[in-house]
Amino acid sequence: MNQNSGNVNRWKEIYRVILSIFMVTVGVLHFVKPEPFVKIVPPQLPYPLELVYISGFFEILGGVGLLIPFVSPAAAWGLIALFIAVFPANINQAVNNIPIEGIPHNQLLYWARLPFQAVLIAWAWWFTRPPEQQPETSSFVAKSKKFDT
Repeated sequence: MNQNSGNVNRWKEIYRVILSIFMVTVGVLHFVKPEPFVKIVPPQLPYPLELVYISGFFEILGGVGLLIPFVSPAAAWGLIALFIAVFPANINQAVNNIPIEGIPHNQLLYWARLPFQAVLIAWAWWFTRPPEQQPETSSFVAKSKKFDT
């Protein structure tokens, strides 16, 4: 592995831990203080409290799964699905200007938050990819060494 791919992998692992901590924290909040999340569930969906608990469970599961190497890619795909699944709640909050305690009540902020979902999806997608590998060298000498016995 060359130094550049080593640096990329080191940063990737740091960002993996950050996303994991973020997801577990938000997931736990779904159980500790579900009311703000219930408020933004679109009214067309049944059982809003139960949906908040389900999404919280999968946020925790995905966050923990990111830290377990053999399930990390599956956890990342699960988080991508979760980010897509909860997007209607974020849209509902923006469209209906639903205030949430602890978040500044500013409809422009709610709208500005929507594109952040794409950032979260891209962030999780990064962890579906294998670690950076050292590129193959174009040197004939280096390639011929592979065949030496």
